[in-house]
Amino acid sequence: MNENRILVVDDEPQIQRFLHPALTASGYDVISAATGAEAERMIATSAPDLVILDLGLPDKDGKDVIKTVRAFSEVPIIVLSARDREVEKIAALDLGANDYVEKPFGIGELLARVRTALRQKVAGTSVPSRFESNGLVVDMVKRVVMLKDAEVHLTRKEYQLLVHLVLHPGLVMTHRQLLASVWGAAHVEDLHYLRVFIGQLRAKIEDDPNHPYFIRTEPGVGYRFIAE
Repeated sequence: MNENRILVVDDEPQIQRFLHPALTASGYDVISAATGAEAERMIATSAPDLVILDLGLPDKDGKDVIKTVRAFSEVPIIVLSARDREVEKIAALDLGANDYVEKPFGIGELLARVRTALRQKVAGTSVPSRFESNGLVVDMVKRVVMLKDAEVHLTRKEYQLLVHLVLHPGLVMTHRQLLASVWGAAHVEDLHYLRVFIGQLRAKIEDDPNHPYFIRTEPGVGYRFIAE
């Protein structure tokens, strides 16, 4: 059993009935809200460890909730979004949501995203000096990348992009987030930069760049780095 408290924000009773027992069975303390205003109040007063937020709320847009909450809290937020709403998902992530799950979703997928987001919260602001997964080693002190004991030679931008990805394992990073972090705010619309450099990175660290293990594409949204 764990002590993490999760706030589920959704006005659909069937979603609440589905999530509450599943999360409780996994050891979480579950609290609920049905409106954006109620969610903002509970985040401020009940200090949940994570928020599962539906974007389609009766009183306000879920993205406005994210914007309000980010003014006073860094609580991890996982967004529930319809499969065909890429623009909405990107906006939510760029406003500060940590991840998203597409409706309809399986509880196993959601629980995996919850665990990933909570691990990121525990890590806090400390930056690891070394990342290792499935034969890939990124030493951020020596600025050396190894793959199966062989050094991988990266350009400065390739290295910066890889480091930004490995520092957020399991979480989706939007195109704009990656472009702003590596190329700067003036280049957030230059998607071709990102596609070229992702392709170059995959060619250097993936066994099969056409079927990547580490750097997964989130269609229309961005990329997710997979780590064991």
